[in-house]
Amino acid sequence: MLTMRDPFATLLAVQRALDATMRSDWFGPWVNGAGAYPRINVFRRGDDFVLTAELPGVRKEDLDVQVKGDRVRIRGERTVADAEDASVHRRERSDIRFDRTLQLPAEIDAEKVSAEYRDGVLTLSLPRVERDKPRTVTIN
Repeated sequence: MLTMRDPFATLLAVQRALDATMRSDWFGPWVNGAGAYPRINVFRRGDDFVLTAELPGVRKEDLDVQVKGDRVRIRGERTVADAEDASVHRRERSDIRFDRTLQLPAEIDAEKVSAEYRDGVLTLSLPRVERDKPRTVTIN
């Protein structure tokens, strides 16, 4: 007699193994189950760079942004408080501290950096230093 193994049991075992791996510190301190936090996009606008970071639930006062040379550092924390008289039914949101440093392909003029924080999205305008911008050479 031929017996079939339940395919859903195998999938469930794989899912549990993946979840256990993501909860471990095997990936290092900068990565959680959803990837590095905060999620960041960097793109060019002309000769300069723009960085956007998703920071839902983080207060502007809890953010620290530093720029030095070709590196940008974003650090901060998000705290989630429950009502004192409430019993928790489900808790998926938690406090988090983060500290990310990104290296850009050019030096940034730290004196001209501007930052805007709206609706949980941090936007940094990162102008390149003049000496690092490409120059057009006239051919005689």
